[in-house]
Amino acid sequence: MRQRCQRRTANQPGPMMSTTGERTSTTMMRPKLLDLFCGAGGAGMGYYRAGFDVTGVDIAAQPRYPFAFVQADALEYAAAHGHEYDIIHASPPCQRYSSITKTAGTSDSHPDLVAPTRELLKRLGKPYVIENVPGAPLDNPLMLCGTMFGLLVVRHRLFETNPVLWWPPQPCQHERKVVKHGRRPDRKKHYAAVTGHFSDVEFAREAMGIDWMTTTELAEAIPPAYTEFIGKQLMQYVCVKAT
Repeated sequence: MRQRCQRRTANQPGPMMSTTGERTSTTMMRPKLLDLFCGAGGAGMGYYRAGFDVTGVDIAAQPRYPFAFVQADALEYAAAHGHEYDIIHASPPCQRYSSITKTAGTSDSHPDLVAPTRELLKRLGKPYVIENVPGAPLDNPLMLCGTMFGLLVVRHRLFETNPVLWWPPQPCQHERKVVKHGRRPDRKKHYAAVTGHFSDVEFAREAMGIDWMTTTELAEAIPPAYTEFIGKQLMQYVCVKAT
């Protein structure tokens, strides 16, 4: 087994860019994480901060993805290359399960990719994480909220993990209100609303802990704090297995 959690040699590249888009280098041998359906890199950034060497895969071009990126069908790429990674994260499209499409009655027009994603990840036999919105059919999911991390955004998300992670860092602390879509939030009274056509993009970026995304990318992202929390626990698992 190739050793992980060791120091890099000089010719081993680290992640491409920092949160501000500046190119960086590292002296650590990081475990490799595959970020499927990666979008613009909210999840990937959290795993990078937790200590992973991240590669993202998405069927759409992602010019602002902060790390190594492959434009490809996520499941096809994972089937061919998943064995090369230590951990696999997947964020299959959430539209089928979101409250917005349910209200509109259009859920069935969107693909159900959770089950085929789980089937593939189990077949690969690697530790994995599947992320999606409340209502998605995840097994024994951990629910995370921005307020658990002191962020000014709610943004509940579910995480199915193998190995299973049961406990959030703390309970939700909903002490503010979220304004309705399109209305400008009062930064002293409201949480940032980061869905659909939202107002005060700078506030949303600050609340999410993301400074490199467009408005559309931000609306589809998760705060890096979520996957940093999960990644730090998975890092312990990977490093123990490597010894």
